[in-house]
Amino acid sequence: MKITIIGLGLIGGSIAKDLRNSGFATELVGVESNEEHAEQALELGLVDRVLPLDEGVKKTDLVVIAIPVNKTLELLPVILDNIDSGTTVTDMGSTKKQLVEAVKNHGRRKNYVPAHPMSGTENSGPTAALVDLFRGKIAIICDQENSGPQHIALIEKMFQNLGMDIAYMTSDEQDHSTAFVSHLPHAAAYALANAVQAKEDRNIIFDLASGGFRSTVRLAKSSGSMWHPIFQQNRTYVVEALNVYIKHLTEFRDCMKKEDDEKMWALIENANRIRGILGGENPHLVKNEETITKLYTKKS
Repeated sequence: MKITIIGLGLIGGSIAKDLRNSGFATELVGVESNEEHAEQALELGLVDRVLPLDEGVKKTDLVVIAIPVNKTLELLPVILDNIDSGTTVTDMGSTKKQLVEAVKNHGRRKNYVPAHPMSGTENSGPTAALVDLFRGKIAIICDQENSGPQHIALIEKMFQNLGMDIAYMTSDEQDHSTAFVSHLPHAAAYALANAVQAKEDRNIIFDLASGGFRSTVRLAKSSGSMWHPIFQQNRTYVVEALNVYIKHLTEFRDCMKKEDDEKMWALIENANRIRGILGGENPHLVKNEETITKLYTKKS
């Protein structure tokens, strides 16, 4: 199968590695606006060739878009304009509602499968690409009723080759859910990094920083070119998530101010319940039968 990957960074490069290793891809074409990244991708063997966009999306079976969501918003209509009639198009972006709205009346909307693999790291560029980055994680397919069944089937097969489980949601449900489990943690990490850097004696703090701080603030290293447009496109739900988070931070702070140790203990105990909600080996899987059934069953 000939696959074109637009964007050869962490996500696009990791997809290329795994689809080649699994035999799902027999030919990999890259489209990359950054010349240095294009050269690195070729040197690393992520793709067989790099072509301009208009050439790269022609005579290919599958187009995978793995670029920042603002760029996807610009390019998706152009890509759908230029593909062959049987080509499947999918994107890996973290926001979906604006994107699907932008192409809802496009003549080749059926060729497009909105998707979001729930995986990544704070690193970027072709050298950040990893084998098995997606294995055991969840991929979300959105608004499946608006995509052609043959195109849905191909994207399902792709995610299965990446070792992923598949959940089905509307684009609105996807944006709302990821605001809490993905976008909020990044916003919190950026805020924490800024808070610590604002302290006058911050160098001493950094010298003392241990695993807890480093793991919590790790997401603050994530690229602004990727995350700024995510926050822009999903601002309503991210603001909602931040308001909920701030409410709980305020509650914890007030316990300390008022020396209400009993309530503080109760808040910690309640937070500890997360151990029983999240799976031990795979923190992305919710140990709740009803939720799993809802997520993993295709909507008729």
